[in-house]
Amino acid sequence: MGLIQEFKNFAVKGNMVDIAVGVIIGAAFQEVIDVLVKQVMMPPLTLLTDGVNFANKQLVLRGAYTNSKGIEVEQVTVAYGELITVFINFFIISVVVFSIVKLMNTLRAKSEDEKNPTVAMPKNIQLLAKMNELLEEQNKILTKNNSAK
Repeated sequence: MGLIQEFKNFAVKGNMVDIAVGVIIGAAFQEVIDVLVKQVMMPPLTLLTDGVNFANKQLVLRGAYTNSKGIEVEQVTVAYGELITVFINFFIISVVVFSIVKLMNTLRAKSEDEKNPTVAMPKNIQLLAKMNELLEEQNKILTKNNSAK
């Protein structure tokens, strides 16, 4: 019975919904990143590399041939070009995600700044800011009274 109750608590508290929203947003974000990498970032990079397509680069260890029995033997290759392409994509994706997270953190910091009059502050943050001001005033009064003794 404990497992069912634990699952109900998990689902009711919103954790499951938060995870579902995160997965859905992550999937949509992946599409945005794919388009950004393949359609926006890679064309200029291809232009800079004079049209070299890394995905086709490979090191041939043994060429294809037909043996004495007439059976064709496939070539053996190390496809290092695909690895280079994946590393380039990873680097571009890392830079884009870092930039987006940095932008979001900047926006969050602005929205949570209680001294910024241009941002509408949520009620709970307003109350906490007011409580902080009152505590600071109380500490000043207490410090003044203690130093007067």
